[in-house]
Amino acid sequence: MHRLEEKLKILADAAKYDVSCSSSGSKRQNTGGIGDASFGGICHTYTEDGRCVSLLKILLTNHCIYDCAFCVSRKSNDIQRAAFTVQEAVDLTMNFYRRNYIEGLFLSSGIFKNADFTMERLLRVVKKLRTEERYNGYIHLKTIPGASDELIKEAGTYVDRMSINLELPTEAGLKMVAPDKDHASVRKPLAFVNEQIQAYKAESALIKHTPIFVPAGQSTQMVIGATPETDFEIMQVANEFYQKYQLKRVYYSGYIPINNQNSLLPQIGSAPPVVRENRLYQADWLLRFYDFTLEEIVNPLHVNLELDIDPKLSWALRNPQLFPVNINTADYKMIIRIPGIGRQSAMKIIQARKFGKLHEYQVKKMGIAFNRAQHFMYCADSVIRLGMPVMQSIRNNILKASTNNKLFQTQLTLF
Repeated sequence: MHRLEEKLKILADAAKYDVSCSSSGSKRQNTGGIGDASFGGICHTYTEDGRCVSLLKILLTNHCIYDCAFCVSRKSNDIQRAAFTVQEAVDLTMNFYRRNYIEGLFLSSGIFKNADFTMERLLRVVKKLRTEERYNGYIHLKTIPGASDELIKEAGTYVDRMSINLELPTEAGLKMVAPDKDHASVRKPLAFVNEQIQAYKAESALIKHTPIFVPAGQSTQMVIGATPETDFEIMQVANEFYQKYQLKRVYYSGYIPINNQNSLLPQIGSAPPVVRENRLYQADWLLRFYDFTLEEIVNPLHVNLELDIDPKLSWALRNPQLFPVNINTADYKMIIRIPGIGRQSAMKIIQARKFGKLHEYQVKKMGIAFNRAQHFMYCADSVIRLGMPVMQSIRNNILKASTNNKLFQTQLTLF
């Protein structure tokens, strides 16, 4: 028992660098076994509707045949090594679930021997959980680059979400610090799983009892700040993956300096790029939910996101000809582009104005960030200033207000 606890400590700690463990989107129901992924209840993640879900987040092993300079589990790193047996991983998951510590499993692994050997062991874990333990809770499984289609396809029938890490945003950056890896080995399984998801969906329209296949979709992760890609290059890759592979999420993991022997990497002592990571998530949100195009956020003339203001505000300041917006006549797509107004607040505005023109006091009650939004919109009783205040002046006023507002500052960690 003591040895198992020691393994858990080592392999749970090694898994903390992988941030792509969202559990949103699963509809797996309890069919008489144990656990249920469709209801909310030692890693915490959040579903799309805001529920907090606890996951057992572990590596099957931190042994690895690769020597990626940015990875703590690289083969040249002098760390404690450990590996769970298939049965140990199954028992650990079930014991944690029965004690109500977790509601799901996030399972990844270093690559030992070869891709198929590792993928086969991961498959055995999830298969035992589903078929022998009758576990119906959430399972997120990391796909191993280079694994055979047969193993990936079978694993997809037992798990809720699959993901595979792109590692670095560009092939050039990857070759710089992980010469044994390439993007092709990531793109191939992403394309295969996406094809299978679409095929199973098409089949389910014709056959009632079609097995489910990766119902919560796919995701990937990129390490940010280890190599010198611009935000434009990073978002280009993310946008392509969303369109080509229908990913649910792209995760941006700020590089944590762990290797002071490689001169190509940021060294120990430099802080992880937390603010930049946050801005990339905000830009990603604009792409997925706010109908922005990539070129509106970043482009060859504006290759990096500004760190002192969020991407939506940056876009608004660069496009003064579109403002101020009349919220009593503008359509939904334009209203959500106003800095300080989110999707829910925009819908409230659309619904409320059906009953009469909206005034400032009414809009303030709708949950918008009025101190920011007021510079870019006008209501029925607003004083419209021809020529609108100079954009730089607006920027300075907003930055000054945000500096004095602790709640606004916490967006860096809560966005």
